[in-house]
Amino acid sequence: MDDTQTMTLKTEIPLTLFTQAQRLVEAGWFLSMDDLVLDALRRFLEAHRAELMEEFIQQDIEWGLSGQD
Repeated sequence: MDDTQTMTLKTEIPLTLFTQAQRLVEAGWFLSMDDLVLDALRRFLEAHRAELMEEFIQQDIEWGLSGQD
């Protein structure tokens, strides 16, 4: 995976969640909101990697069994 390429993500989150995140940035836990969001997303994906891989494998098996190209 090439970490030098980036994409912009625009989303809406509840104000309370944003406020909690902003407090972490202000307290110095993260350099910026971008760093916080990247870390949270990375941790989520790492924690659910096995589940995600199992789902992708199941989709591949179903696709293969269907005989479609």
